[in-house]
Amino acid sequence: MSDILRDKQFWDMADSFIQVANGHLDEAKPSRVSAAALFAAARFNAFVIAAATESKAQLIAEKESAIAYFMKQYEAMLRENLDEHMARYDEQNQQPS
Repeated sequence: MSDILRDKQFWDMADSFIQVANGHLDEAKPSRVSAAALFAAARFNAFVIAAATESKAQLIAEKESAIAYFMKQYEAMLRENLDEHMARYDEQNQQPS
């Protein structure tokens, strides 16, 4: 994720999105909340991509490279977070004695 500066504002925004997602866990399964969050991210990122272009032709021309960029970023973020969960898995999933 070298293209995005992870400063306090970045972490605060990420945490606020996670809080919203966690708030939906009372009414829906985690897999459904995850699907909605993925859809929302895709919808917002499509807006960001379209807003960064000056014409439909440019949007069409840059569509595949934009998709590749976001897919690469998502994969890197998912791997990083899964590695973090694996590193703390035993301590977070201890069975009470």
